Amino acid sequence: MSALLELHGLSVDIGNRSLLEEVSFSLERSQILGLVGESGSGKSLTALTITGLLPLIGGRVTGGRILFDGMDMAQLSDSSRRKLRGGRIGFVMQNPMTALDPVQRIGEQVDVVSRLHLGLSHRDARARTLDLMAQLRIPEAKAVAEAYPHQLSGGMKQRIVIAIALAGDPDLIVADEPTTALDVTVQAQIIQILTGLVRERGLALLLITHDMGVVAQACDRVAVLYAGRLAEERAVGPLFETPAHPYTEALIGCIPRDEMGAGGLNGIQGTVPSAANFPPGCRFHPRCDRAVDICRTTRPAPRPLSDNGGVACHLAQGGSL
Repeated sequence: MSALLELHGLSVDIGNRSLLEEVSFSLERSQILGLVGESGSGKSLTALTITGLLPLIGGRVTGGRILFDGMDMAQLSDSSRRKLRGGRIGFVMQNPMTALDPVQRIGEQVDVVSRLHLGLSHRDARARTLDLMAQLRIPEAKAVAEAYPHQLSGGMKQRIVIAIALAGDPDLIVADEPTTALDVTVQAQIIQILTGLVRERGLALLLITHDMGVVAQACDRVAVLYAGRLAEERAVGPLFETPAHPYTEALIGCIPRDEMGAGGLNGIQGTVPSAANFPPGCRFHPRCDRAVDICRTTRPAPRPLSDNGGVACHLAQGGSL
């Protein structure tokens, strides 16, 4: 089965800075791919590039290709990309508090997507909106449709943003940190809703997050970004059992566990470097306690792993460190 979404050596610049370099991964229908990494790794930039919104922030693709259902996104006209975005590609914005128009009723913001992309009448669009709200477990859907965003809780706004992404009947949903700023209970509900939609509808979901616990719970495969480069990409089971990159291992080590007790939470020393100060060689080497001379001078080439994954690390051998 061919992949629905394929990134081949994607590179992106903003101004004179290279922010993504040769990023490659693929996503099939009915599959959830977690795109993970700390803030500043390039996750949201990847989402904007996939959805064709990169020019809005002054960015440009400088290398590689993005294929959606076999179509080269770079070769499509602006109008063709707009038809895909909101239609076959749904986008769940990072912050539900600012993603909604504050002066427009909720129902109208959902209705417009199915009217534009499915050609529905006002009446049929509203019926679809109410049906989506019911699927997303929104109580009193008719009253919510008449409300304004400021009248809803954060968790309810997030459900509405997901309804907007679903209204065009997409094949792919790009969800950029859909559980940010929500409490733990609501986070679990949102992830359950998204994974349920993938299984029931056969959608593909690109789930962008910095929460490795969410990845372990929801994803089939994982792509780990660090400072604009792909560190590791594998099935979720092998990645958590035998991480092949020190950065992946460090991220997994940050997941809270019951046995840690008070004061036992792990962290990663240092911060992700800015694009103005990317180090030579492996970009993780200043924070890696295993780095050797070659790590400091030479960029590691991606290498395949025995479990149909890949890693870019000089020290990785056959799938685990």
